[in-house]
Amino acid sequence: MNFKRLVIATFLAASQVAMVLPASAEEAVPNTPPSEANVSGQTVNNAANGNQEQNAVTGETVNPDQGQVEGQTEGQVEGQVTEENGGTSVPGNEQEGTGTDSTVTGGSTTTTTPSTNSLSNGTGAGQLILMMDSKKMYQNGKEYLAGYPMEVRKGVSYVSIRAIVERAGLQISYDNKTKETIIQRGADELRFKVNASNYKVNGVTTKMSGTSYSAKNNFMVPLTAITKALNMPYEWDQKGKRVIVSVSTKPIASFSIGNKEVISGETQVQYLTNSYSPSGLQIVNEEWIGREEMYMTPGAYTVTYRVQDSSGQWSDPFSLTVNVRKPHTPPVANFTTDKDTYKMGELITYNDLSTDEVGIKDRDWENKQLAFFSPGPVSIKLTVTNEFGLTSSIEKTITITNETLYTRDDFNKIFTPVGDKYAFDGTQVPTWEKVNYTFTSDSTTLIRSNSPETVFSEGVVYRESAIGDTRFMIHHANATGKNVKMYVIATNKNTTETARLTQTNFGFAGPNQYATGVGKASVERYYQSMQTGSKYKDMWIAPGESKIILNDLSATAMKQGEVISLFADLYSDHTLQYDVIMIDSSKDPFVYLPYLSVLPSDIHNRGTYSDATRHIEYGDLIGTKPVRLLIGDNSSDPFLVGEDGPTGEYKLNAGNFGVVYTIKLYRVAPNTLITFNPRGGFYTGNIMVNGNIVPVAMSSGLSAPNENSVLFRSGDREQTVEFLFTAAPGSNLSVNLLFQPLPEVKQP
Repeated sequence: MNFKRLVIATFLAASQVAMVLPASAEEAVPNTPPSEANVSGQTVNNAANGNQEQNAVTGETVNPDQGQVEGQTEGQVEGQVTEENGGTSVPGNEQEGTGTDSTVTGGSTTTTTPSTNSLSNGTGAGQLILMMDSKKMYQNGKEYLAGYPMEVRKGVSYVSIRAIVERAGLQISYDNKTKETIIQRGADELRFKVNASNYKVNGVTTKMSGTSYSAKNNFMVPLTAITKALNMPYEWDQKGKRVIVSVSTKPIASFSIGNKEVISGETQVQYLTNSYSPSGLQIVNEEWIGREEMYMTPGAYTVTYRVQDSSGQWSDPFSLTVNVRKPHTPPVANFTTDKDTYKMGELITYNDLSTDEVGIKDRDWENKQLAFFSPGPVSIKLTVTNEFGLTSSIEKTITITNETLYTRDDFNKIFTPVGDKYAFDGTQVPTWEKVNYTFTSDSTTLIRSNSPETVFSEGVVYRESAIGDTRFMIHHANATGKNVKMYVIATNKNTTETARLTQTNFGFAGPNQYATGVGKASVERYYQSMQTGSKYKDMWIAPGESKIILNDLSATAMKQGEVISLFADLYSDHTLQYDVIMIDSSKDPFVYLPYLSVLPSDIHNRGTYSDATRHIEYGDLIGTKPVRLLIGDNSSDPFLVGEDGPTGEYKLNAGNFGVVYTIKLYRVAPNTLITFNPRGGFYTGNIMVNGNIVPVAMSSGLSAPNENSVLFRSGDREQTVEFLFTAAPGSNLSVNLLFQPLPEVKQP
């Protein structure tokens, strides 16, 4: 019984192979191909050289992917077939020869191909003549019969794969696992399937001009699928109804330079050869002209390469021009200061005058400070590095006198750039008077998906339903041990109404391993979307339909240990259920969602909270004395109360992460310094000041409580200042906005 099954299985497998690899029907016939006299005076379209000549009879231009229309007279054909409707156009000005000339400039290669000899006579060696609507083929003075005629379907010329393969000396095989017919020539590989409009060229899926098919056990493919992929020049003889294909069996030689650049007297040149025989013969000999292992003088050098196969045939020469550059010179480091002598606490102005032939990549300053607060000589050093790794340094000494212009604290208040930080005695801040503000709230629903912050298994990390203004804050780390993706899936459970979902503001960062970094970047991009409106989009979700939203979240797989962070503002006109899930990156979220369980929370916060947009407006004069405005302290700014969506448990949004604050101070006194001071721990993020995004802080984050980041300095007049703030995930609350008078500006 088992033997009988084996016999049947073997027979079926052999039948499948036969469909794509039919037994050869081509046999040499002692006839003579059409002589040169037979075709003299006929006009040929040289597709290989991109020359489309007018047919002498009709004035039409034709190519192998155009056929004669039934009922038309000879020479009358359909118009040019395009890629859009399944055809292909005549090759352009690419010259499909065998030898090439190339140029290497700074490691890059530019290749040009020399013109090929005309195929028009159709009688030269290495040429295969295919007759339209006929099995007849001619090669080297002999007539052969294909298993099936070359024919036109929908304006596309089809040939039997085996007809080309056997006459062109190509290798053919069949992959029973993938059901693909394989053509190989040297390093080139083409893979075809029956009834397919695409094929693979060296692993790359490529569209054909038509769909392959099987005709009487002959696998038929568009002629140009083979000629283009293998760079086989051809001509179309309209009047003679024949295609002349160059199937030269000469070996092909080429090479490239492996070095990124070639430097005279320094670079050992890497010659990377890529030569082969279309007939599969062994390459037995090679010849170089102009090759040097190291070039000692800058300039352009032409190197020519050719190879010989075991039959004695030499390839056409392949030439490449190597541009040899002079040795790189290091950059020149240079800088000046506006003076040589300064008082303690006096601003120093630096002018970087460093130069390089291609540009400076890095600048490393040592002891560069805006001011010094101890007397004596001070050395400042600058080291610059160019893109080649060459460096140069310069050191300059200035003198600090015993006179004091500003104390360190006063200097920092006046001169620290906006977005930069300075150290101060933060232990005194709690003694400062509080700004006793009041606030109003918008009915924004906050969905905070932040627990379990570190996810150890696939599942639903949060589930909630909402309508109207909704804000998402999502912050999770992957600890599943595999690549995963996160999705937010919106489901319209309404049975009759289509829901409209509008995305207004959006910020996403990650995945990467730095939690505070992605938290800071997501908030910055959220602010940027407010400035530009670039993330606005509408979508409609039909009754009972589920859609993936916030697509950036699921665009890239998260590796083990990586973190993502997301902020988004949405509006829906109907209630939608939102599922935030983490699953294996290879899985379909819609297939697996019904089987995912809700993961339990950890010590971090998750929940659904109402009134998540707060507006603070303050009309009294501020800045005439040191005062502080607290955010996220649960006193001046009480925490939101809500519930856990999956369990219904009571939740308190500690720190008010995900809450957006708009703060408008109508009367900021002249010459007021406004700074950002964390109180709950390390903080890094951004805040918008009068519509501008200001980092907190530019070079690094802030440590509580003794670091401060400059946000704004008011001018000589009283003015209104507006802030927009939301806490960056990964950082700590509470925070203070500090207001204090600027010191008096002095003249040096």
